Amino acid sequence: MRAFGGAGAAARVKASGRRVVQKVSATRGFARVAPYVVPALDHTVHRLTGGRVLPSARMLPGVVLTATGARTGLPRRTPLACLPEEAGTWLLIGSNFGRPGHPAWTANLLKHPDAGISWRGRDVPVRARLLTGDERARTWAAVVAFWPPYAAYQARVARQIRLFRLEPR
Repeated sequence: MRAFGGAGAAARVKASGRRVVQKVSATRGFARVAPYVVPALDHTVHRLTGGRVLPSARMLPGVVLTATGARTGLPRRTPLACLPEEAGTWLLIGSNFGRPGHPAWTANLLKHPDAGISWRGRDVPVRARLLTGDERARTWAAVVAFWPPYAAYQARVARQIRLFRLEPR
C-alpha cells in the first residue's frame, strides 16, 4: 500500500508554491514593498546565522554581495538573488524589483568590479563583468526561463536591466 501523497505530492506542492510566489513577485505592489522588506530580512538573518541562512534563498538561490561603494569607497553588503551557473560562476540581475532606476549595487560593480560574495556560508572573491550584446541576449533568455517575473520587471521599465557574471578570482 502506498503512503498518502508521497514524494510526487510534495514536489507538486512545492511547484505550486513557486508559481504563486512568481505571480506575486511580478506585481507592482510587490515592487513597492519588497525592496524594503526582503533585503532587510535577508541581511539580518544572514548576519545572525554567521552567513549560513538567507531567507529569500528558499525560493531563489542567493548571495550576499560585498562591493566597494562607487561614491563612498566603503564596503557595501547587499543580499541578492542569483543564478548559479554550471561553470562555477554566478549571474546577478539588476532588476530592482521592476522599479525605474538601476539598483545602487550595479553602479558599485561598474566602478569596482572586484568584489566578494557569501555563497552558502562560504566567502568567495569574485570579479564582475557586465554582459552586453549577444552574450546578454542569450543570458537574458536563460534568466527569464529560470525566473519568469524578470520579464514582467523588464516590461515595466524603460531601462535595460543590467546582468553581471561573477567569476571567482
